[in-house]
Amino acid sequence: MIPHLLLSAGRGPQECAWALAQLLRRLDADATQHDVGVVRLESVAGDRPGTYRSVLIRLTGAGAETFAAAWTGTLCWQAPSPYRAGHGRKNWYVASRRCEVDAAVNPFTEADVKVVAVRTGGPGGQHRNKASTAVRATHRPTGTVVVVDTERQFGLNRSIALRLLRQRLAAGDEAAGRAVVAARWRVHDELVRGDPVRIERP
Repeated sequence: MIPHLLLSAGRGPQECAWALAQLLRRLDADATQHDVGVVRLESVAGDRPGTYRSVLIRLTGAGAETFAAAWTGTLCWQAPSPYRAGHGRKNWYVASRRCEVDAAVNPFTEADVKVVAVRTGGPGGQHRNKASTAVRATHRPTGTVVVVDTERQFGLNRSIALRLLRQRLAAGDEAAGRAVVAARWRVHDELVRGDPVRIERP
């Protein structure tokens, strides 16, 4: 699995967005030394030129997993504020978290669907029971099941069942995609100031 890291300045002051840019340059240099590729997928600019509120990166190469582990957690850039002269604080924190970028997609093909004729009850069920016109369709990869008995013809019920399965899988994929995005946004609120895994300096 290709590792992705989301670096976030969280809700910190503008110095944290500056620190993120400095740490990102340090990460790039470290990646080059370890023969790890860094691809920037998304970035949110800070208020000051050359700063970032967040950056999403993909790491590639044989040592990507080990490298990601070394850069996951709270990161600290230790330097005086470039914006507020005489400001006493020198530790600026950035969150670096593993994250998912794309939710798994469940492709729909009829070959993955098991369709079985079944008998159901209900209004008009006597006819359907004798003819077994109802359909139970199972999408094998996900285990999603639909039963359709609205029509008196097996072929029509089968078509409806396939359409319903396709819709349910698509809805599930959309929900999973929204969950992945929401999880990325939560990183911005999870910044822990203190106890950094790395302290970098100019």
